[in-house]
Amino acid sequence: MSVLPLRPYTAPFWLRNGHLQTFLASSGFRARGPNRMREAARDVILEAGDGIRLLGSHSRHPATVPKGLVVLLHGWEGSIDSTYMLCTGRALYRRGYEVFRLNFRDHGCSHHLNRGIFYAVLLEEVFEAVTQVAAAAAGLNVFLAGFSLGGNFALRIARRCAPHPIPNLRHVVAVSAALDPEVSTARADRHPMIRRYFLKKWRRSLTTKQQLFPDLYDFSDILRLQTLRAVTDALLERYSHYPSARAYFRDYTLTGDALQSIAVPTALLTAQDDPIIPVQDYHELRANELTCVAVEPHGGHNGFLDGPRLRSRYETWIADMFDGYGAARP
Repeated sequence: MSVLPLRPYTAPFWLRNGHLQTFLASSGFRARGPNRMREAARDVILEAGDGIRLLGSHSRHPATVPKGLVVLLHGWEGSIDSTYMLCTGRALYRRGYEVFRLNFRDHGCSHHLNRGIFYAVLLEEVFEAVTQVAAAAAGLNVFLAGFSLGGNFALRIARRCAPHPIPNLRHVVAVSAALDPEVSTARADRHPMIRRYFLKKWRRSLTTKQQLFPDLYDFSDILRLQTLRAVTDALLERYSHYPSARAYFRDYTLTGDALQSIAVPTALLTAQDDPIIPVQDYHELRANELTCVAVEPHGGHNGFLDGPRLRSRYETWIADMFDGYGAARP
């Protein structure tokens, strides 16, 4: 594992607070203005195996030979329309990339597509969806970038590529990836504003699912619970095979040497002041030579904001990394 060489990032003095960076990162203000990536987007439903369907959005690029195709994975209770997805997609599209934004199950407007509910351990369906998108890319270089929980998925996909390579997947980036989800859940619960933010979105999602499938789900009592861990415990006990939340979290924990078998060049980006992700997890990683890590002093969770327009520095970092591969078709 090596240190990721990036353009220097110095947060403005008024953005040297991890909580402020975190909340501003999701501000709709950042996504205002023209977005050709979004204008070009067309919805796609992917058959991800065992009857599972996932909703994505593909923005084809008008260039004769685009630089590549970038698949973007959102965070927990985010969607293809989350601010960071729209802003990153816009920046990549401007730089000459096609963009495919993928919704996880029960995220965005996709609750109706599957009877089962979302769990973060559902790697196979996401892996299958990314594989299909890559296979349909007509020989373009393919790149994958994920944010928060999406970063965790991206890292697991990079590891899964060892026995099952994805066509033309050249590079993976994970921004503010949750490496120890049990600890991250506890940290989110300790911050009242962060806890309320995620509880509100999760309750809305569960309510939608219950309304669509009243014969399968009754979340009435679960919706009254006051912590993320309590909701997790209740859902797992009632609707999963897991004996405990700890066993569930363990199945997608990526600490220690969990990334030793990564088979694709992979970059991880995090901040020391991230209020959700403990930076120590990154310092203690024992990854292989295909993995690079960058730990910035400031940036919060999915932030790394720069200047009054609140552009995120990782939009440039990601494009710069992918540009190194050049446009390619077989």
